[in-house]
Parts: sequence; C-alpha cells; structure tokens
Amino acid sequence: MRGRTIVGAALAAATLLGGLAAPASAAPASATRPGCGVDLGEPHDAAHAHNDYEHERPLRDALSHGFTSVEADVWLVDGELLVAHDLVDVDPDKTLESLYLDPLGDLTRGRDRSVYPGWDGSLQLLIDIKSDGESTYAAVHEALAEHARMMTRSVHGRVRTGPVTAVISGNRPLDTMRAQPVRYAFYDGRSGDLGSGLPASLMPLVSDNWTKLFTWQGEGAMPAAERERLHAFVDQAHAAGYRVRFWATPDQPGAAREALWTELADAGVDHINTDDLPALDTFLTAR
Repeated sequence: MRGRTIVGAALAAATLLGGLAAPASAAPASATRPGCGVDLGEPHDAAHAHNDYEHERPLRDALSHGFTSVEADVWLVDGELLVAHDLVDVDPDKTLESLYLDPLGDLTRGRDRSVYPGWDGSLQLLIDIKSDGESTYAAVHEALAEHARMMTRSVHGRVRTGPVTAVISGNRPLDTMRAQPVRYAFYDGRSGDLGSGLPASLMPLVSDNWTKLFTWQGEGAMPAAERERLHAFVDQAHAAGYRVRFWATPDQPGAAREALWTELADAGVDHINTDDLPALDTFLTAR
C-alpha cells in the first residue's frame, strides 16, 4: 500500500463562511466513466451506502445506483488501513487504498468538479474509525494527503471543495482535527453537538442513532410530536450549516421502511442510510 489508507467523506458546497453544506441537486443520465469501467447511475443527493464495503463490488455498486455518500469501517493493523466491520474479519487485500482511494482517483482524474459527470457536488466518503482514534486518524490523514488532488480540504479554516469529501466517524480525535492548519477530512458530529457552535468548516455532518431519538419504526402514522421533533432537529442543523444522517433506521423491505424514508425525505434529512442500494435508488428516483 503506498502510504496509509483511509476513507471517509462529505458532500460539499459552502453555506456559511467556510462551511460545508448539502450538494447542489443534479442530474446527468447514467454513464460509464471512460477508462475506469465504472457504470454511473443518476446521482441522488440523499443516498448513503451504509457499510458499503459489504457489497459485492464496494464503491462500484453504490455508484451504479447513484449514491453520493459511502461508508467504510477502518482498522489500523500493522500500519495498514484495512476495511471491515469487525477486527476478526480484516483482509490484507481489502484496504482503503484499493477499495476506495485508488478507484476514486482514477474516476476523478482530469475532472475538477465531480465524480458524476454534470453533477455539482462532492462525493462523501465516510470513514468510521474502529481502532485507536489518534493513531488511525494519523494514518488516514497521511493517506488522504497522498490523494490531495481530489480531496476537499480545510486550509486555516477555509474550505476548498474537491470531487471527494472525507468525513471521520467512529473514534474521532476532535482536538487533533481542530488543531490542524491543513486538514483533508472533516468531523462527524452527534446530536449533542447541535448547539456546540462548532463551525461547519470542521463539522459539516451530524449523525446519530435513530432509536436513541425516536420510537417510531414506520408502522402506522408517525406520531405528530416525533414528526415535529424531527423537523426541528433538521432545521436547527441546517441553520448552522450542518447536514443530517441517522443510522439504525428500519431497513427491511416493506411499507414501514418506505413510510420512514418518506418522512426522512420530507423533513430534509440529507443522507438516507441503507444497505439496500437498488431499493433506495428506486425510491428516490420515484420522488
């Protein structure tokens, strides 16, 4: 592996001074990126591929369904950034470099703005650090720096948007990230960070466990009080320049999942979390 590996991401576009916001809507038709052998679907700003590395073709399956955000769990093992949900499952051939950084580098080479032709946005690469935060993040930073050409970066608090935006989740070393004069990744906040005053140029994304904040699982009508709370949560985040993502939302096929996705989309949740790539592609296309 040439240099340490990473992955993470965030969509970009300035909202507040120096902040990151949701990507502009978009929309080329399906295409194949010449020379890369990657089929590209029509991009969906709200499509997030949870545990993307578990699909048959990591990254490529997500891109073929128009996903603009993908998630990879990483472990630092003997100096290598390996992609797996659990440490027991790491494979030395499955690195952030090989699964994500190199393919994205090939895909964006010669393109100043976007992974998807004609899409005015930045692909979010969400890196969920599973091993020690400080040492793993140091390796992530080094790996991202080797791919600086395509990465969104923060330089003394000023954001320069690239085709790919890395966002760090999991074991996040906030103080270390905040102190960096040049940074190639951004911080994934939690619901408790909504009123923190952290700038969107550092924390463009706020994520949390759906079941910690809401009881509704898509069966029957969403309780009015929970719908109001969801909209207030999203509005507060957007006012500060943050995007919103929930994990642990119901993801079994059926009416309950579609009802929940509908409520998330209606509230303006920026990233809808799923393992079922074709289903969310179909849902968002229909909307």
